[in-house]
Formats: sequence, C-alpha cells, structure tokens
Amino acid sequence: MAFLADALSRVKPSATIAVSQKARELKAKGRDVIGLGAGEPDFDTPDNIKKAAIDAINRGETKYTPVSGIPELREAIAKKFKRENNLDYTAAQTIVGTGGKQILFNAFMATLNAGDEVVIPAPYWVSYPEMVALCGGTPVTVSTKQENNFKLKAEDLDKAITPKTKWFIFNSPSNPSGAAYSHAELKALTDVLMKHPHVWILTDDMYEHLTYGDFKFATPVEVEPGLYDRTLTMNGVSKAYAMTGWRIGYAAGPLQLIKAMDMIQGQQTSGATSIAQWAAVEALNGTQDFIPENKKIFEGRRDLVVSMLNQAKGISCPTPEGAFYVYPSCAGLIGKTAPSGKVIETDEDFVSELLESEGVAVVHGSAFGLGPNFRISYATSEAQLEEACRRIQRFCAACK
Repeated sequence: MAFLADALSRVKPSATIAVSQKARELKAKGRDVIGLGAGEPDFDTPDNIKKAAIDAINRGETKYTPVSGIPELREAIAKKFKRENNLDYTAAQTIVGTGGKQILFNAFMATLNAGDEVVIPAPYWVSYPEMVALCGGTPVTVSTKQENNFKLKAEDLDKAITPKTKWFIFNSPSNPSGAAYSHAELKALTDVLMKHPHVWILTDDMYEHLTYGDFKFATPVEVEPGLYDRTLTMNGVSKAYAMTGWRIGYAAGPLQLIKAMDMIQGQQTSGATSIAQWAAVEALNGTQDFIPENKKIFEGRRDLVVSMLNQAKGISCPTPEGAFYVYPSCAGLIGKTAPSGKVIETDEDFVSELLESEGVAVVHGSAFGLGPNFRISYATSEAQLEEACRRIQRFCAACK
C-alpha cells in the first residue's frame, strides 16, 4: 500500500512559486537576479488599513472568529458588491477565506464529484486545473489565441460544454495574460451559459480594480442577472489593496453553496485571521483614493514593458487591458541557440536560459497552459523593469 495519496499524482507544483523560490536561491548565492515571477504588488499596505489592524489588536480582537467571517466584514462585502458591481447579496450569502485560493478550493471541494468537468480558458492561473484535479474533477482547457488578445470566443466555450460540465471558471482581468473582457464580450459568453442551465460559473475578479485607459470592468452576473442563482463571484483584498500577506479572500453566491463551503472550511481552517479580517473591513469601507494612484503607476509600467519587449528580437508582446502581467510570445526564439550553446526548443528552455544567462526570472507559458509564451509581472519598480527588459533584449540579440 502506497503511503502518499493517489491524488498527488494528478497535480503539479505551482510554477510561479517555484520561479520565485529559484530566484531567491540564486540571490542567496550572490547572483544579481531580477525576479519578475511573483504576482505581488510592491506597494506597501495603506496606512489606514494597517492602523485598523493595530486598533483591532489593541481592542483584543484576537480570538476565534465565525467560520464564514466576522459579521462586520461580511456586511462590508455585501455593501461592496452592491456599490461597485450592482449585485444584491445579503451578508449570509458571503464567505471569507484565507485568500482567494481557499475560496476556490472550498467551492470545488463542496461540489465536485468524480467525472465532473470544469471548463478553464487557457492561458489560466496555474492553480485552477490543479485544484480541480485535487478535488476529484476533470479540468477541460480551452485554448485562446494571441491575435484575439487571449480572450475566449463564445463558440469555443459552447463546444467545450458537455453534459458532464459542472463549472466554468472565468478570470478577468486575467492572470497571466492581463486580458479583460468588455461588457459586449462578456454578454457573448453569458448568452452561451444561459443555454446550459446545468453549468455553474465561478468568476475570479481578483484584479477588478486594476484596469487601464477607458476600460470599464464588469462581472458576468452583473451583465446577465439570469445567472445569479448559479454564480459564485470571488474577489479579495490582495492585489488592489496591496495585502497579499494578509490572506483574505471572499465570495458571494447562492446560500446553499455558501453553507456547503462553510462546512468544508469549518473542518479545514475555521475562520481567517481575526486581525486581517478587521483590516479588510477598513480596506472595503475606507478611502479608495490610493487605487487610482496605484493604477496610474501600474499603467506606466505596463507601457514601458510592452514597448521594450516589442523591441527585443523574436518577442511579440500584446498590450493587456488589466492586472499587472504581460504575456509575450517567444515563438521567434524557438529553434535558436542560446549563448550557452543550448538550442531553445520550448518556452521553458527560453526562461531557463534567460535566468542562467541574464539573471531575469520569468515564468514559462506552458505552466499556464499556452505557449510558447512567458509571463512577466510588472509589479516592481520602473528601474528594475527597465533593467530587466534591457537584459531580455540583450539575451534575445545573442541567440543565433
């Protein structure tokens, strides 16, 4: 009898975490490494949010909380959905988890049976298919194309849905591509979903506040209210509020699903950290003035990175509408020989050679289900990004 569970054979380690760890290890050995693998804002958590946490500690808010979250935070979440997304949820229809990752995992654990299919557009966040597999479901990936800005077409979604489809995962703006769907693009997808009443929608809105130019964010059930009774809308404070380490994600959806997720969480971690929950109350209810300021900085970084990457030999980089990632193609480098003498046969070869040769850590696109591409996170200083892009240009020019 094997000691480790069979489920482990169905999943892979997180490629984004692995790249960040490799960069840390090289830095510890004295290498000059620029890490562009982590999806983490370099901004500090705003002072009003930090103060709310300190005040909570001083008030003695350090005990166990209700599994689904403190009442004040669940009320703040319901108000946020009404204020920003025109969605009506009661506090009882919300749940708080230890990061968005736990919200997603709980939803799958509560609903998936062996043979259930989950449709996932590619490129996708690396954890989606692994979570589905761990929970006994079958990930069904649907590839998008760079010429369509990595956006799923309605006809492709329709073809992917079968009688076994339980969930459709939707992420806009997207990690890793930064693609964001307009109201009209969303309507085309929701029209398909209205034709398939057995399919539930899990929408990951984590990058909602990070869109650029004149783009206006919308979430699927806002576009098509007919999906309300089978949609779980997930969000969190990690990205827009620079609170990645606080580990607070949240969601709202049908009461039956929320209760099932609460039961899973009750046997798993119980409530999220009390102090972080009070900080999240302030994040949602307090001033939002810093968000436009941070967006402007991110937009400038995006434009810098896209411009410099498109000047690199063999690289093609579209301009994304949101998040803080770009997802350039390295197809022009496939078949070339790197400075080390190794032939670049895959996007994984490209990122490995780039790290060894120039000390720039990025994530290969095949980890996100679509290559030959790579993901760069531009959630770091402009000086670091400029230097990293110069190194990428130099590496690409040296490949023959």
